[in-house]
Amino acid sequence: MRVIAGQAGGRRLFAVKGLNTRPTADRVKEAMFNVLAHRVQSAQCLDLFAGTGSLGLEALSRGAQSVLWVEKDRRAYQVIQKNIENLGMHNKGKILQQDVFQVCKRLLQEGEKFDLIFADPPYHREILPLLLQSLNEKPGLLTEKGTIILESHRDEKVPNKVGRLEKRREDAYGDTVLHYYQWEEKPESLAVEVRE
Repeated sequence: MRVIAGQAGGRRLFAVKGLNTRPTADRVKEAMFNVLAHRVQSAQCLDLFAGTGSLGLEALSRGAQSVLWVEKDRRAYQVIQKNIENLGMHNKGKILQQDVFQVCKRLLQEGEKFDLIFADPPYHREILPLLLQSLNEKPGLLTEKGTIILESHRDEKVPNKVGRLEKRREDAYGDTVLHYYQWEEKPESLAVEVRE
């Protein structure tokens, strides 16, 4: 597992031992960032169920402004710390060892906004629909032109729309599927000119 491109491109990342954490495969990560392209530059990022922190670290390497990693597992949290220090990116982000849903609720209350939100929860636990509902709560954690990228197993059912969040793209790589969500397009103004 490595950082693929950018400032830290080619650098190896530490992984969490055991099967509880499943890092995003390098080929899937590379495809994801090819899709995101220019959106990464200067982005404020939120990396939920962060695991090793590789998605947020890839974003920073490619020019993102900052990352907030959220990971509840203690061992994974320690690996994220190690990876951040190893890449010299400790001044570009913050890690929270807390429950994702509690953090999202607090960030909403604080009015935080992110351009990119990554989420790679454990497979087959029906977390994604609940997470989308949480991210759709008003006023929303996503900036108006931001993107949410969710990773799931191909057997999991992931909704096409939750509130104002619409799935704009879906790409499969073996058993892994990436889902890209954005706010729905606002309809054209229905204002009518009033003549006196």
